[in-house]
Amino acid sequence: MRKLPRSSFSTRSTRRRGFSPLVLVGVLVTVVIALAVGGVVFLLPRLGSHAAGAANADCTLIVPAHPLSATGLATPYQLMAANPDNGPCNEANPNQSAFVQGAVIDKATGTISVYDPLVIDKGTNPAAAPVMPKLTATSVVGLWFGFNGNNLTLRGTRGSLQEGNCVNGVNGSIFGQFPYCNAPAFFRAANQTIGAGNLVPPPIGMAKDGQPCPTVRDFGVVDQDQSDNVTTSYLVTANGQTAQATAANMNALQSQQTLTNASDNRLLAIALDGALGCTPWMAPDLADPGKMTTALPLDELQAAAHQANPVALVPARDPMVLNNNNRDLNKTNA
Repeated sequence: MRKLPRSSFSTRSTRRRGFSPLVLVGVLVTVVIALAVGGVVFLLPRLGSHAAGAANADCTLIVPAHPLSATGLATPYQLMAANPDNGPCNEANPNQSAFVQGAVIDKATGTISVYDPLVIDKGTNPAAAPVMPKLTATSVVGLWFGFNGNNLTLRGTRGSLQEGNCVNGVNGSIFGQFPYCNAPAFFRAANQTIGAGNLVPPPIGMAKDGQPCPTVRDFGVVDQDQSDNVTTSYLVTANGQTAQATAANMNALQSQQTLTNASDNRLLAIALDGALGCTPWMAPDLADPGKMTTALPLDELQAAAHQANPVALVPARDPMVLNNNNRDLNKTNA
């Protein structure tokens, strides 16, 4: 059995989840995902009213109009409280931070790129304007969300949830931390290009311990709801404004720190792969020219192509897929 790093800190809420031995793995190493990137440790912000504490754990994210277009991707998502009576939601508070990850596959070439839209507080401005990505007529965009609180609800702008094919559970029962938009269409396009030989997921490789490198479908690392949350990170300034984590913004913004999502995919692609000498599948970052970056859909496609049996899937009694505490096959499939 692999020996994983120990930790006593986790930004992921455990209030709505029962204990599972598999969850223990995530609890032990979440600090690595939340705070370590490339061996550099970032201190999360403590910014007056944004400081971590007894925060409202249920927030709403406003999805901009035309979310699958270049303009929609470059329009900041806005975070607000689901119920203002429970207190505000602030993106700079690491217990309330929401994250968006986008991936673009060009069906004509089979290439995948990554673009992470920005999240700001409702009614505020970003610390730096998001970069406008370049899409083609044959681009298919998928979006995935992460949240460091308990329940993240999506709210549309001029029909954006319908236009973006956004899913956050079924029949009024949300998943919790992890909605998505247009993901089935993205994966269909990816699988078609893989089948045509125009896209080849890289092999998972061999780790330093002599075992195959882990994937998001590996029982050695997954918890009961593997692959929820994303690898996105943002910059946050001293006044609580956020910006995309690009080289240009890192150079231009003063006293910025890094916000990260306590996610299974970040655990895999950053922490475990780094510790085990494995290389995650990476793709060009459309917001940061010349940079390669990780992404949830890359992890999923690689695991689907190369994870050997037994393959870990979401169990029917995972709290994220229960509907009023009852099993729901439609929600599990979703």
